[in-house]
Amino acid sequence: MTPLHTWKFFRAGGFDQVQIDNGADLLALKGLDQKLWVALSCPTRGIEFDTKTLDLIDHDADAHVHANEVLAAIAWAGGLLRNSDLLVEGSDRVALADIDDSSEEGQRVLASAQYILKTLGKPDAAEISLADMADIEKFVAGLEFNGDGVVPASQINDAGLRKTIEDIMKCRGSVMDVSGNAGLNQEINDAFFAEVAIFSDWGVKGDADADIQFLGDKTQAAADAFHAVKEKVDDYFTRCQMAAYDVRAAVPLSRSTEDYEGIAAQTLSAKNTDIASFPLATVEPDKPLPLVSGLNPAWQKQIDALRERTIAPVFGDKEILLASEWATLCTKFDAFEKWQSAKPACSAEQLGKERLREISRSKHKEAIDDLINRDKAVESEVNAIRSVEKLLRYKRDLFNLVNNFVSFRSFYTGRDKALFQVGILYLDGRSCELCVRVDDIAKHAEFANTSGLYLAYCDCVRKGGTEKMSIAAAFTAGDSDFLMVGRNGIFYDRKGQDWDATIVRILDHSISIRQAFWSPYKKLSKFIGDQLQKMAASKAAASDEKLLAAAAVPTPPVTPGAPPPPPTSKPPFDVGKFAGIFAAIGLALGAIGGILASLVSGILGLQFWQIPLAIIGLMLLISGPAMIVAWFKLKKRNLGPVLDANGWAINARARINIPFGTSLTKLARLPEGSRRSLADPYAEKKPVWPFYMLIAGIIVALIVVWQMGFFGAPPVK
Repeated sequence: MTPLHTWKFFRAGGFDQVQIDNGADLLALKGLDQKLWVALSCPTRGIEFDTKTLDLIDHDADAHVHANEVLAAIAWAGGLLRNSDLLVEGSDRVALADIDDSSEEGQRVLASAQYILKTLGKPDAAEISLADMADIEKFVAGLEFNGDGVVPASQINDAGLRKTIEDIMKCRGSVMDVSGNAGLNQEINDAFFAEVAIFSDWGVKGDADADIQFLGDKTQAAADAFHAVKEKVDDYFTRCQMAAYDVRAAVPLSRSTEDYEGIAAQTLSAKNTDIASFPLATVEPDKPLPLVSGLNPAWQKQIDALRERTIAPVFGDKEILLASEWATLCTKFDAFEKWQSAKPACSAEQLGKERLREISRSKHKEAIDDLINRDKAVESEVNAIRSVEKLLRYKRDLFNLVNNFVSFRSFYTGRDKALFQVGILYLDGRSCELCVRVDDIAKHAEFANTSGLYLAYCDCVRKGGTEKMSIAAAFTAGDSDFLMVGRNGIFYDRKGQDWDATIVRILDHSISIRQAFWSPYKKLSKFIGDQLQKMAASKAAASDEKLLAAAAVPTPPVTPGAPPPPPTSKPPFDVGKFAGIFAAIGLALGAIGGILASLVSGILGLQFWQIPLAIIGLMLLISGPAMIVAWFKLKKRNLGPVLDANGWAINARARINIPFGTSLTKLARLPEGSRRSLADPYAEKKPVWPFYMLIAGIIVALIVVWQMGFFGAPPVK
């Protein structure tokens, strides 16, 4: 009985995650309940991981790596190494002595590694590295047989066989060999020769039947000339039969004078389509078809071909064709047409009968089959060569993948960047380390909005816009006062390349407790500022209207010698009219003053040590609700929807709490030990009157406190 594996778990992100430290942990993953895995699937693109390794793991090539494929990769690599702890080293080299040759596959991999080193001129090397496999595809392509079952024409020395392969590719297409050259595989080869065999059988049947090939090799040419005019000749003889039926039909069936007048104004030629629509010749009762003169010029060329290729071989040289002779010709072609209707579809027909007969008589099919079989025979050896590269990649990358798949150890410990972290965004005095690549912003935002994270979607470009990508950056510290669509920043990818980043969309959520604390005051300040701006704007508009109205009043003409008009007297101030306004203002000021007086008197009525507590309590009363709501929202921030929207299958609620979120977004801070000068030569000069007001306020407050007996003096009676 296999002993149970003892697992270690660490808690991060609000849930338990498996801790994988050694090869035994990796091999035991197949027995770990997948409900404890953080992810069950991840995409093969859009993450910071070697794409070739991901493609090797992605066995079904669906652009996603699934849990079972990860387990299969671990089992395969672990079975080829004598010590499974080598899988956690992260090294891209392996000693030949560490390859387990106890299995047949292990023997092939070891032999392939030794063969590669020998080919590279290092027969005595004790280890092989991924650098040795840098040109593995070129190495495989350079082999005479590379195991892909494709025979390129360029590698065939026999000229006749090479020509046949080229003809096959011309007719049936080709596939690419590992070498990059076009060639044939078994499917194309079999299809071509099967097609040729069927077509040849059909051709032999026609050649052997005298009724079909009644003119021998010239039958096809005669048939082509016959079919080119058959419909038109049938039309002519039918018209003549109609004229024989009723002589009155001869004239209209030959086309009327008006029809000729309709084309009379045109520049006529034998290619004119209007002329071609006229009968082959003038219609008369039972009239033969003239073959030399009296023909419609648009059909003269086709009738000449009919006379030369069809009529002359059957009836001899004739200048007219009787209706009965035409009927005989039609009968003769019945067998040929029936044979033609049974003609199989054959792409090789374009090569011609002689070439097809030559290919059929040759032994080229057997030769090509032999080459394909010899190529396939080394498939296992070539696969073993590729398996060496696969083993090296798995040895280097599997441990890193598992710590970003089974658990998010890299992300939550901060020792390494997670696979989905594609870089750092610098914007608004902050650096955001949680940035994921996004292909479709609208689609991603629709689901990622449930994460509770403040996400800024940015379009990033570099090299003058020739390279573009989009990212979603999470802001998890600071505030959002100056984060808005259109703001620019710089994004550094994991390679250190800089991109111009512009915010194009924002998912607005709480960022920090500090932002929530100041939000009521900022909202009040914004409200007051907006109201003052509206009031100022309305006053300015009213003033402008008065000026425009005054300018619109016409000035009366001045009569020479007349006294100036008396000045217009202003209407007296109507106290009653404004009494209501003054009363309302007085009530408002009285209410505000009463509230402030009650507040101040309440605070001043406290003991000296109680006053700061009262002020703090008042501020908490104002900011507390917003802070509590923000606290609950920040605790619920979840990374899962952000990754799920990118094609991951996140299996856990990967929380981003307040302390961890603060570590993902760094605020600007002066370096430790920096010296700071506060002397700003361009600082705005502050007015003096606020200080005087402050001093006066302190004096008044001290007087009030003294009168209340706070300093021990009796209150004033």
